[in-house]
Amino acid sequence: MSTQQKRLDVICIGRIAVDFYGQQIGARLEDTNTFSKYLGGSSGNVAYGTAIQGLKSAMLARVGDEHNGRFLREELQRVGVDTQSLITDESRLTGMVILGIKDEDTFPLIFYRENCADMGLIPEDIREEYIASSRAVAVTGTHLSHPDTRAAVLKALDIARRHGLRTALDIDYRPVLWGLTSLGDGETRFIESQHVTQQLQEVLHYFDLVVGTEEEFHIAGGSTDTLTALKNVRQATNATLVCKRGPLGCVVFEDAIPDSWEATRLQSGVRVEVLNVLGAGDAFMSGLLRGWLNDEGWEQACRYANACGALVVSRHGCAPAMPTKEELDDFLARDNEVKRPDLDARLNHLHRVTTRKQQWQELNVFAFDHRKQLADMAREAGVDEARIPQLKTLLLKGAQEAAAEAGLENRSGILADTTYGQKALNAITGKGWWIGRPIELPGSRPLRLEHGNIGSQLIDWPQEHVVKCLVFYHPHDSAEIRQQQDELILDVWRGCNKSGHELLLEVILPESNPDHQESYYHEMLTHFYSLGIQPDWWKLPPLSLASWQSIGQLIEKNDPHCRGILLLGLDAPEEKLKAGFAAAAQAPWVKGFAVGRTIFGQPSRQWLQGELDDQSLINQVKSNYLKLIRYWREARPAK
Repeated sequence: MSTQQKRLDVICIGRIAVDFYGQQIGARLEDTNTFSKYLGGSSGNVAYGTAIQGLKSAMLARVGDEHNGRFLREELQRVGVDTQSLITDESRLTGMVILGIKDEDTFPLIFYRENCADMGLIPEDIREEYIASSRAVAVTGTHLSHPDTRAAVLKALDIARRHGLRTALDIDYRPVLWGLTSLGDGETRFIESQHVTQQLQEVLHYFDLVVGTEEEFHIAGGSTDTLTALKNVRQATNATLVCKRGPLGCVVFEDAIPDSWEATRLQSGVRVEVLNVLGAGDAFMSGLLRGWLNDEGWEQACRYANACGALVVSRHGCAPAMPTKEELDDFLARDNEVKRPDLDARLNHLHRVTTRKQQWQELNVFAFDHRKQLADMAREAGVDEARIPQLKTLLLKGAQEAAAEAGLENRSGILADTTYGQKALNAITGKGWWIGRPIELPGSRPLRLEHGNIGSQLIDWPQEHVVKCLVFYHPHDSAEIRQQQDELILDVWRGCNKSGHELLLEVILPESNPDHQESYYHEMLTHFYSLGIQPDWWKLPPLSLASWQSIGQLIEKNDPHCRGILLLGLDAPEEKLKAGFAAAAQAPWVKGFAVGRTIFGQPSRQWLQGELDDQSLINQVKSNYLKLIRYWREARPAK
């Protein structure tokens, strides 16, 4: 099989674990009380990082038969990593790491890897046909520390050699993982060990590429003088050696090692404000592999590598902090003008929008996040508002039955609130639906939030929930009202950027002002973009085709990564909605609808008044939802 025909570009073999990063920057690990959960482990990070750099990567390892193992598998699959040989180990748990960020030089970490799943790798896990399906194998040094994992790695390298694959080693030296420190001392980065040096030198001849920091070459070369250590490594292998020199950059050695650094060529790094150095090496390796495997030359490969590492040290976490191909290419195209990439708005926005976890080509959203309207219905029926949560669970059942019947896989969604709909939200979360949640105080103008500050709300929201914010806005409002609303929407936008939640901004002209020209929507969206607000979603009322076209051009100019527009209903009769669907369906940026009262209004009123039983309510809601799905599909057939 020629390299051009290979199914995979690189198979990563080594550590894969769950990282728990402390969220309290500056605190001792003893005092940290909340953590962010990320994919971690050096090889897992590299598999992820190379995938988002455009390589066809794979992960060969073991994970536990539990929630953390499934999390790692899903994270890798989401970015396109092949997990065919990511084995589920039924007798071991997935490894974990707990990390803190005290300051730019202090990163306490504890490895929980006692008999963990990835160290259960054995030679029988290595299949020749799988290794041969790739152009390269990349391994990390930790798996050379135990007889079983070492034997598995050597078997993979033997196969790689026989089939002409490229081979790469990231030395990845962690003394604690070689049993050289106390179990709790994961922070120590270097301890001299003749045993480790010997173990590494015995296998160096297998590799075409060896990558490490100066300290990692110290252990591989058995000397604390870097050039001496590199010379010792050179005696054991003809591989290209890439020595990372921190913020200075890196040096590539293809031939003999010179006697002084002055005789080497430094591939300069990128200066950034350091938040967290952990994981920078894995990002560096990901960028380097992109350039190396695409034969772009060492200068370009090192540009990728240094930039990847620099971006990661300025961010929280490792794998989720790694730049995507589009993001990295944008940065490198203007690296001379971007002095602080961690503060560059364009770069940070690109990272946000190119790392989204799920794609939505079409959405048919049933909106029952209504609070005031349902409370009014309950009062009219003379029943307690305490019945509304039960009503919303029944509405969800109707939605689920309709979605199943219509075949809405990855195309269905709901809008539901926490005031009455928490049980419905809990029931549907994690099932692959698009889920939006309102934050506005119903009917408020100027805008107010129902449950206080946006940050205090989002801290306990599931990450998959989309922040929906409805604002009644008019471009001819008083300066005072516009300023109040602008400031709060900006705060919501910044809060979503900080938390990682997507934002749906719903804009409606207020009933109190009868001046409802369609052109105002283009004007208002232009205004929000001028403030720096780039919502993931817009929710707008039905407009003419000409208005949709002008708004589409506006989105393409200001945020081509916008998710799109959802059409709102405003309790419109079906025929009016149907006409609105027909116009919107011709606008590519309109991805579907988010309609509520047209679906649930009359059945809910009858149920609250005792005129419908639970199943009849479900059936009517299902029928109404299916009708709107049919109208949308008639206007724009599903692809």
